[in-house]
Amino acid sequence: MTELPHPATGQPFASPVPPGSGWPGDPAAPDTPVAHTVAQVRRLAGRASLAEVEAEVSVCRACPRLVRWREDVAVAKRASFAGEPYWGRPIPGWGSPTPAVLVVGLAPAAHGGNRTGRVFTGDRSGDWLVASMHRVGLATQSTSVDSADGLELIDTRMVATVRCAPPQNKPTTAERDTCAPWIEAELRLVVDHVRVVVALGSIGWDATLRSFAAIGWQPPTPKARFGHGVEAVLTGPDRELTLLGCYHPSQQNTFTGRLTEPMLDDVLGRAADLR
Repeated sequence: MTELPHPATGQPFASPVPPGSGWPGDPAAPDTPVAHTVAQVRRLAGRASLAEVEAEVSVCRACPRLVRWREDVAVAKRASFAGEPYWGRPIPGWGSPTPAVLVVGLAPAAHGGNRTGRVFTGDRSGDWLVASMHRVGLATQSTSVDSADGLELIDTRMVATVRCAPPQNKPTTAERDTCAPWIEAELRLVVDHVRVVVALGSIGWDATLRSFAAIGWQPPTPKARFGHGVEAVLTGPDRELTLLGCYHPSQQNTFTGRLTEPMLDDVLGRAADLR
């Protein structure tokens, strides 16, 4: 199998990257348990620590279509990244283990997170999001290039609803439901610290409402409709937290002007103020 040098460290890796082979930020080891079915996802997610969730997510193989797609992309590569190894595995949550701010997206990009191994890293959406987070004080630098670039999030964690890059950025409902125990487990483990959730796009909004409901939190009634800058309240057993809607920083939204830098800064700045 051909190995190529990591763009930051120069260490050679195969594509997809074997777990525990030294990739920067890889949470898994060669013996990390691998889920092959939804039942195994539920079993592993239900008893894991945050570090174990991160590791087990990163080796999950429970959705055959997504496994084939992410690995095919990792082998074929985009021409502009032909000289780099591709992560080619699911993407774990990333950032603070005790986050006051939680950012919820849909899924990794085929040539972004699926290449770099870190959510919102190495693509235009990540460029926009992290630059804004830096401007409002939620990130230590304005760029998100690769998993060894030194970026750290401040009081913030990023998670994806579906952890594998899907074809046409569209996971099926079955794939979404198979992956759901991972985000639910992650929420249970960090929710005591969370004060505000930023949902990216209507899909991120719906996924947030669904995931919090699954761990026993009450969504607003009637259901709050997604919109940029919309605020809603999620009610837990002993407190409330704020849910903020934000247009997704996709190229479709940023190129057309539907989402501008000031608009993104407004929402993320509001999250920073509420933490």
